[in-house]
Amino acid sequence: MGFVDTVMVGRLGPKSLAGVALGNTLFYTAIMICMGVLMAVSPMVSQAFGSGKNEPVGRSVRQGLWLAVLLTIPSFTFVWSAGPILSFMGQDSDNIQRAVSYLRAISWGILPFLGFTVLRSFSEGVSRPRPVTVIALTGVGINIAANYILMYGKLGFPALGLVGTGWASTVAFWLNFLMLLVFTVSEKSFFEYRIFSKIGRPDPHYFRELFRIGWPIGASMGLEMSLFAIAVMMMGWIGTAQLAAHQVAIQCAAFTFMIPLGIGMASSVRVGQAVGRHDSLGSVRAGLSGIGLSVAFMTLAAILFWTAPRAVVSLYLDLGDSENAAVVDIAVTLLGIAAVFQVFDGIQVSAMGALRGLKDTRTPMILAMVAYWLVGLSAAYFLAFVLDLQEIGLWWGLVIGLGSAAVLLSIRFLRQSSTVY
Repeated sequence: MGFVDTVMVGRLGPKSLAGVALGNTLFYTAIMICMGVLMAVSPMVSQAFGSGKNEPVGRSVRQGLWLAVLLTIPSFTFVWSAGPILSFMGQDSDNIQRAVSYLRAISWGILPFLGFTVLRSFSEGVSRPRPVTVIALTGVGINIAANYILMYGKLGFPALGLVGTGWASTVAFWLNFLMLLVFTVSEKSFFEYRIFSKIGRPDPHYFRELFRIGWPIGASMGLEMSLFAIAVMMMGWIGTAQLAAHQVAIQCAAFTFMIPLGIGMASSVRVGQAVGRHDSLGSVRAGLSGIGLSVAFMTLAAILFWTAPRAVVSLYLDLGDSENAAVVDIAVTLLGIAAVFQVFDGIQVSAMGALRGLKDTRTPMILAMVAYWLVGLSAAYFLAFVLDLQEIGLWWGLVIGLGSAAVLLSIRFLRQSSTVY
């Protein structure tokens, strides 16, 4: 959906693209942190499923839904109050105005997005990911149609431009959640988990366990997202053309990143199920398989970025429009660097997913802090502003941070998987 938004907004011009860059950065930083906390549902469900216990499965999902409601409050407040935050970060006033108008629209989709995350974690945890995939693809189609209608004022609606993409995403988030909710309630094979037989109120024991496992996951994802968020802010200091080009290149990287992110989630489930079965060899095999698959896919993505960067950029911007010339040239350069960090990004997210399956979340959080902030962010600032390499130095700093995370998290998984039993 982020890919679709960026492609369609790109047709409105570099200024709108810069606005959605700032808006998406704050929005996805907020909801990915919350999503990370809620991803604790996956290892709890998968380990209970692997051990053949049904009652803990339903209870984990119920408490996850309560947690989603509570997490909506701070994340909505953060997104709604984005204006002063962006101003404090030294962004251009026109870009701030465009970003805030977009965020005010998309903020109403936070609750269904988080609810969808919980139900998805349950469905994947019991080895039923395909219905989620079908629903998610349907949501993308809805997002495309709603973008077209609301951005350009079709079917009697006013032409909302950039703001229309925010409302379109909100519509898609709600429909995704409702479709998955209907499937979860009506699927006969789920009846044995008695998920909605007694919603009741938060269960202190399970709620604490969810939060204990989940908050370091959310913090880890927040650390990574904040690395990219601050990179966006620093890119805004350099210029609007650089910010628009950054949005194109980072959206390309984010799009391909979804595959190893999904593989990491699968690794979390498979490792968790193996732990529930007390299968030590199975947990190691599941984790290493995920890392290997991610490396293979991201290598293919890197080759595409290296060999055909202008073709990739043409998905977002009209290469023949002279207004886009500077943005296109910068984006092509950044895609070459993105090709390098693709492989590192795939390794670190898969290793992180495998560690979640072991319910090992706190130490990986500390390792992520070291890699993303102490190493990556420092390197990005030093290369961009001290050595004056500008946008190129900033992106090489991202490479260094992700490479550090890939090494540290892989070593952690190999050590933990051999001692978990």
